Amino acid sequence: MEYAISKSLLLAIVLAPLLGSIIAGLFGRQVGRAGAHSVTILGVAASCAMSAYVLWQLVGQGAAPFNENVYTWFQVGGIEAHVGFMVDKLTAMMMVVVTFVSLLVHLYTIGYMHEDDGYQRFFSYISLFTFSMLMLVMSNNFLQLFFGWEAVGLVSYLLIGFWFKKPTAVFANLKAFLVNRVGDFGFLLGIAGVLLMFGSLDYATVFANAPAIEGMTMSIIAGKEWSVATVICICLFIGAMGKSAQVPLHVWLPDSMEGPTPISALIHAATMVTAGIFMVARMSPLFELSQTALNFILFIGATTAFWTGLIGIVQNDIKRVVAYSTLSQLGYMTVALGVSAYSAGVYHLMTHAFFKALLFLGAGSVIIAMHHEQDMRRMGGLRKYMPITYWTMLLGTLALVATPFFSGYYSKDVIIEATHLAAASDRAGWIGHYAYWAVLLGAFVTAFYSFRLLFMTFHGKERFRDSHGHDHAHDDHGHHGAHEPHESPWVVTVPLVLLAIPSVLIGFFTAGPMLFGTDWSGHAEQLPFFLGAIEVDAARDVMATLKREFWHGPVALALHAVKAPSFWLTLAGFGLALVMYWWKPELATRARETFKWPVRVLENKYGFDALWINGLAGGSVRLGQASRAVDTHLIDGVVVNGSAQSVGLVARVARALQSGFLYHYAFAMILGLIVLLAVLISTLN
Repeated sequence: MEYAISKSLLLAIVLAPLLGSIIAGLFGRQVGRAGAHSVTILGVAASCAMSAYVLWQLVGQGAAPFNENVYTWFQVGGIEAHVGFMVDKLTAMMMVVVTFVSLLVHLYTIGYMHEDDGYQRFFSYISLFTFSMLMLVMSNNFLQLFFGWEAVGLVSYLLIGFWFKKPTAVFANLKAFLVNRVGDFGFLLGIAGVLLMFGSLDYATVFANAPAIEGMTMSIIAGKEWSVATVICICLFIGAMGKSAQVPLHVWLPDSMEGPTPISALIHAATMVTAGIFMVARMSPLFELSQTALNFILFIGATTAFWTGLIGIVQNDIKRVVAYSTLSQLGYMTVALGVSAYSAGVYHLMTHAFFKALLFLGAGSVIIAMHHEQDMRRMGGLRKYMPITYWTMLLGTLALVATPFFSGYYSKDVIIEATHLAAASDRAGWIGHYAYWAVLLGAFVTAFYSFRLLFMTFHGKERFRDSHGHDHAHDDHGHHGAHEPHESPWVVTVPLVLLAIPSVLIGFFTAGPMLFGTDWSGHAEQLPFFLGAIEVDAARDVMATLKREFWHGPVALALHAVKAPSFWLTLAGFGLALVMYWWKPELATRARETFKWPVRVLENKYGFDALWINGLAGGSVRLGQASRAVDTHLIDGVVVNGSAQSVGLVARVARALQSGFLYHYAFAMILGLIVLLAVLISTLN
């Protein structure tokens, strides 16, 4: 029996979350709280089940990838815009990850937001977020991709600023919106370049004709020729820099913590920030045409992976530590894209979605227990009060730091090894070596801030008793009560357990098929998982080299860790965090006093916030003020009002001359005659 993916099935996958969002949003009062969460959870659950079925059809039954248009959006001349779906294994994997994480976030939200007045509105937004991301990953053309791209940006704006009476939340959502507009401007230029060069926005058409632009140049600045492929790819990647929060367009992501914790998990794990990584992997036929664009991606990713991770070391807000961890891990994914290890990048995207959602939801569980306290300096000793939260967060932390046999190890270690191979080939020059050292040292940084969070929150002295009754006795939501921690309700802990399972196991069973084209044990050869979805130039195929030299099954790769410097750096980070934040916490205070200047630099986030606020935002305000001054004083004052005043002055003089007395007119005629005679005489002489 030959399996074929149904168009109606794909439409149902996309429309189910949208229907739930519409009902919860427009009819929230009628259906009530229970109705709102029931209909949205049902919609996302149905979408998740159908997405899993599509993935099973592609992987288990050998169904052919789906690429068809649903309907024509518009037609202008010879240019057509369609709404359609391209569903291959890359898309199906993203669909399952997005809907599964979103489903658990929906369940978690019942417990986290149960006292919030905007309960129905929140469920409507997160369901709409899921719809937008599905439209993005399932699109078969650039215009629909851009629609989904902007839709996730819009909904993230609504969710980050969900508590719109909170000034910091309003500032954060505006910051996210404006910074992403910078990236989206580049993205739109890239799409325009694609349309200009190929005359089509359809993926299949563009990818099939991509080799035609290799070696083609264009003149942007007179006398300087630029590679067409490089210009298009860098413009597209600038869009990814905004959505996937790469330096210097990363400043919005930590501030997105101002939104409720469930949306922090959804943004950071499975939706908005993964859009840029997915887009570059999907566009691999274009990016493989430009080594310059790949070098640019590699440099940006390496910078983000290491330097933003350092900021996480000095953060005390539990959610912000996890947020800077997301920035760093997105940098790892971007590095993988830059060395043409696209499959490793999207594989890390998948594994990271599970353990990062787990860590965010675990942090939210802690925040609930601490009555919405988020400062880790006012926590400590929570392990005995919150055993489920503790053990699941421990598993998530072990996955994040790439502990052998955990899912994060198989995705992150492969990226480090692929970067090492790319650096050794010297294809990227000094950027390749810089990237390797960035991701290698990043292993130490990741372990240090991750275990620092764990030890400050769950171990040591119960510092929350010292802070009770002071400035945090009344939280942002007006909750009062005894500051006694407690385990969260089952609607919070069940999603933690369900996320902990893939955080531990999924890497062991999927690394072979998804990364190296073997069965899970590493023995039987299979077709590459992303065959047809990702294209890599044979000269840059580091994953093929890794398969020959390193891959002998998941057990052998995990045992190889003892030979890898990243493993020992991870152990060093764990050991330093253990000493400074559990055994001898006074060392942490002493270290901050000793290294005041580096700590201040990290706390100021290298000045990027000041640059954006005072530079871009402040400069825009000053430009607006200058424009207003020109408009008020020059345009209105001189041109418009000045012209009117001049006409009025001439009119007043003319009215004075038109007196109506005959002798006035006779005098004017005589005076004019004298002037005329004088001119005539002077001319004759």
